[in-house]
Amino acid sequence: MAYISFQPQDYFNTKLYTGNGSTNAITGVGFQPDWVWVKNRTDASTNHLVTDAVRAATKCLFPNLTNAEVTEANALQSFNSDGFTLGSDSSVNTNTKNWVSWNWRANGQGSSNTDGTINTTYTSANTTSGFSIVKWTGTGANGTVGHGLGVAPSLIITKSLASTQEWCVGSDALGWGNYLFLNETSASQSGSTYWQSTAPTNQVFSVGTAGPTNSSSGDLIAYCFAEKTGFSKFGSYIGNGSTWGTFVNCGFKPAFVMYKNSSVAGGHWQIYDNKRLGYNGANKVLRANLTNAEADDEIDLLSNGFKCRATNNNNNNHSGVTYIYMAFSEESIVSSNGVPATAR
Repeated sequence: MAYISFQPQDYFNTKLYTGNGSTNAITGVGFQPDWVWVKNRTDASTNHLVTDAVRAATKCLFPNLTNAEVTEANALQSFNSDGFTLGSDSSVNTNTKNWVSWNWRANGQGSSNTDGTINTTYTSANTTSGFSIVKWTGTGANGTVGHGLGVAPSLIITKSLASTQEWCVGSDALGWGNYLFLNETSASQSGSTYWQSTAPTNQVFSVGTAGPTNSSSGDLIAYCFAEKTGFSKFGSYIGNGSTWGTFVNCGFKPAFVMYKNSSVAGGHWQIYDNKRLGYNGANKVLRANLTNAEADDEIDLLSNGFKCRATNNNNNNHSGVTYIYMAFSEESIVSSNGVPATAR
């Protein structure tokens, strides 16, 4: 069986922490993160928050909202060699509350990329893990943007920084004439004004005239993911409505899974990870489009993928319904030391 030569936890890791309402240095991530996504696990009124090294630590976006970027000096204040430092802001550090952070490694702030018709301000690309962060100024006209990965990304998430716009998700699984919104429960929609109905290449992705992917004269950010065997997987599955559930073979033991019903309106963006411990059949879920606290959900995280066990639930296993997903590895089925992965 194939294995990967690098350690997955050097490029993605979930870190749990407890807020202290003051300066809070979070360590144990295992690397200096370039994209950090934070959520309060128990407070049903706290937004999701993301920040990245391209825009600078204090620049915040909220995945469950359409809001433009804001500067929060007392939220996430710096990216450090083994984690990050928080200020006193309640959006990331309420005293005594339990929090989760999902952390990805790119390549620092990066530099301008001129591969596309639109030059980027910064492209921070990690070709080992297949993840890049891209910032550019929108033109409001069809164009291409350099992602720096050297292979075509399988999934891209974009957000306008300067204006109230949806979070737009494009993927191979949807087809690039379609799109979903990360902050909504709507089904997949079609339209060439988002991705020009054009799949990304090994150098660029295409953007159209729509605000969420290329708003005129406003800055935008894109998080681009290319599939890497044994580390990341992006695809789709069809629900079967059974308690036995549909099994999704990732080729690795998942550390993080997010998926969304793409064919019927009403499904949430479901997020699971290997650190918010539950047990198979009742793992902890948070929803990217909601402020809700975490809850138990009917999913198994296995040694080689995941299985959704709810019956006719629009969120994860409705019979005949298509779901798109993104998953990252805790360990490959067989790691570089030859030891097979085990289930939880």
